[in-house]
Amino acid sequence: MITCEAVIAESCYLLRNFHGACETIIDNVTGGIFQMPFQLSRETLGVKQVLRKFRDRKIDLADACLIRLADEFETADILTLDRDFAVYRWGRNKPFRMLLDLN
Repeated sequence: MITCEAVIAESCYLLRNFHGACETIIDNVTGGIFQMPFQLSRETLGVKQVLRKFRDRKIDLADACLIRLADEFETADILTLDRDFAVYRWGRNKPFRMLLDLN
């Protein structure tokens, strides 16, 4: 799975009350399950554009980085519990394909 450090940090924060959750996430990074080709220093311009585009949704950095990753890897597939991705668009105006049904 491809992700970014902002998502790893947010995941650890959101799961902080679950004993061992953050360590398991880090183990998945170490084991290569989560790969992080995204580098914010190279993507600042694109991330700023995404943040501006979705400012009315109060988008956070992790979400903006994931949208840029979708652009970079040309994929609509996303594994998230964040319902905002039903509204967010990648590319010119392409919807995401949610891999988890939240309904």
